[in-house]
Amino acid sequence: MAAWRDELASRLRGEVTRDAPLAPRTSIRIGGPADLLVKPADPDDLAELLRGCRALGVPLLVLGGGANLLVADEGVRGVVLKLPPDLGAESVDGERLVLSAGAPSARLPARAQALGLVGCEFIAGIPGTLGGATAMNAGTRLGEMKDLLSRVELATADGAGWVEARALGFAYRTCRLPPGGVVTRIELRLRRGDVAASQAAMQADRDHRRRTQPLTQPTFGSTFRNPPGDHAGRLVEAVGLKGHRVGGAAWSEVHANFIVNLGGARAADVLALIRLARTRVRERFDIDLEPEVRLAGDFPTGQEET
Repeated sequence: MAAWRDELASRLRGEVTRDAPLAPRTSIRIGGPADLLVKPADPDDLAELLRGCRALGVPLLVLGGGANLLVADEGVRGVVLKLPPDLGAESVDGERLVLSAGAPSARLPARAQALGLVGCEFIAGIPGTLGGATAMNAGTRLGEMKDLLSRVELATADGAGWVEARALGFAYRTCRLPPGGVVTRIELRLRRGDVAASQAAMQADRDHRRRTQPLTQPTFGSTFRNPPGDHAGRLVEAVGLKGHRVGGAAWSEVHANFIVNLGGARAADVLALIRLARTRVRERFDIDLEPEVRLAGDFPTGQEET
């Protein structure tokens, strides 16, 4: 392992950290270390990293804000890429904004309000980065990323370029990015409107989240996608799992579609909760709950099957 890490480190100008702890970089605070954590200095440095990973056969994982991500207890082999919040030029053209994918999601409504633009109220309470929100088509009852995106800039080992959003297969909590593609910037289309009303809607949504979600504890956010015509939280609660604990993890007493880290939780605890919920819901309701959480890293054989 030392050889490829030394080779990549010698090519890069940005931050390179060996055996970097990943638990503090995820919203649920679980997981082992990355072989190599890289924060590129600029787009050219990112391009060099992507070329190096391809040439050396090193796997690469893009880490956004760490929401909706479960890192294995043994960590992640290869490179974990963390985009800096200002990689690439940002711009404004009327009602169109170009923002960096590494920027926190909160940057979008802040920029929009300053420009007198509305339409992105749903993003106010979503944690993580704009790139992560794009990759999973994040959203709430107020809207989702696909409603705003016009183009996405993708970087690969062969270069970077803009792709029309309609070519990326956006659907409920889904975006079909090409293999090896890294979202570096996004172009969004907003509209002129009542900023005060927009601010009120965002505050109401934040208040609703504080009342109905366990935001004071380490958590992913939603664990399962809502099945058509139903709610995953209702189903998990209906099979008696609200508050159920395995090791240091539990289904939240506040919202049954949220797993919380009670302290010292391991990825194995979380996966046990997910498997139990899927099994019980399937047996009782004949519904196959689909996890919204992504798995990353070196899971023991069979453990990653949720």
